[in-house]
Amino acid sequence: EVQLVESGGGLVQPGGSLRLSCAASGFIFASRAMTWVRQAPGKGLEWVSDIDSGGTSTSYADSVKGRFAISRDNAKNTLYLQLNSLKTDDTAMYYCATGYCGGENCAIVGPGTQVTVSS
Repeated sequence: EVQLVESGGGLVQPGGSLRLSCAASGFIFASRAMTWVRQAPGKGLEWVSDIDSGGTSTSYADSVKGRFAISRDNAKNTLYLQLNSLKTDDTAMYYCATGYCGGENCAIVGPGTQVTVSS
């Protein structure tokens, strides 16, 4: 059974930083691409970033490009998302998902981690 547990969210001021983690179990993590998505209040799932199984190829939504960085540690079965220069528009629940997916078609199995950007 695939299990994903997100953590690392919190309340941060505009311009601040956070590092999100996604602990994976129940599948061969090192063989799967991974995706981060987010859901702002009252909106649908938005694709944020993805990374290939080896961690060498990454993609980002235009809204976060240059500010967020996705990475993974296959030895620790953990996916990361470094959030820098945070804006109020980044306020959302953040989820990780297995494989490549585009937001609404992502299979969300974890609790998510809340990121709130506010002064």
